[in-house]
Amino acid sequence: MTTTTVRPAGGTSDHAPDRGAPVRRANDPTAFVRHTLTLTWRSLVKLRKQSEQLIDLTLQPILFTVMFVYLFGGAIEGSTHDYLQFILPGILVQTVVFASVGTGVGLCTDMSTGVFDRFRSLPISRIAPLAGTVLGDVLRFLVAITSVFVFGTIIGFRFGTNVFAVAAAVGLVLVFAFAFCWVAALLGVTIKQPRTVQGVSFLMMFPLTFGSNLFAKTSTMPGWLQAWVKVNPVTEVTTASRGLLTGGPVAHHAVMSLVWAAGLMLVFIPLTLRAYNRRV
Repeated sequence: MTTTTVRPAGGTSDHAPDRGAPVRRANDPTAFVRHTLTLTWRSLVKLRKQSEQLIDLTLQPILFTVMFVYLFGGAIEGSTHDYLQFILPGILVQTVVFASVGTGVGLCTDMSTGVFDRFRSLPISRIAPLAGTVLGDVLRFLVAITSVFVFGTIIGFRFGTNVFAVAAAVGLVLVFAFAFCWVAALLGVTIKQPRTVQGVSFLMMFPLTFGSNLFAKTSTMPGWLQAWVKVNPVTEVTTASRGLLTGGPVAHHAVMSLVWAAGLMLVFIPLTLRAYNRRV
């Protein structure tokens, strides 16, 4: 008697694909955008349980503004009002650079608690959890920017340009913040202790912020320091923002700021993703 073996279409019985298994669409741009926005929303929702993060974003720039304007403004510019016009655009940049520390610390904390292990088991893009965290933090920076503008206006800051230039300054700062957050993200996925991430981040950020034209004019500094200030990306963003908010040269510095932002993303996004893949 002859026995007939029926093989499933599309492969052998031993290697037939599982038709009920979820299909991963990591390379689907639409799915990537959807996953990233969902995880961005998760990052924003976390603020309801961690509202102290908003306090930090609003109070820190106010304290820096008060401290530098009223302690050093008279000595540096001869007038606290004139120094306020000079320093407030810089405070705007410093605020988002310092706030990016939270991106690295948050990623490190989430990875140590196993949240990213769950993300790995889901049919989502590999980079979506990282991109969602970074984008959520950048949106939170709008709170800090608003607090800087409101408090600065209360104590006497006056915009010297139009609303479109102000919006361009905010957009430029946010683009640079998004790029810089990937530097903090790399620290967050490579270092295992949140305290260490915070310490290393500040060691990196103090030379970038205080070693720029954020608090003083480049021409007043010694030559060796001017050499660093002139190649510092924070200097470019600060100068462009200062021009957009109070008037002054903008085009060259805005272009250089965008070039720096693009360079940071081209370098640190792949490095962060590679480190993330190795860790999870």
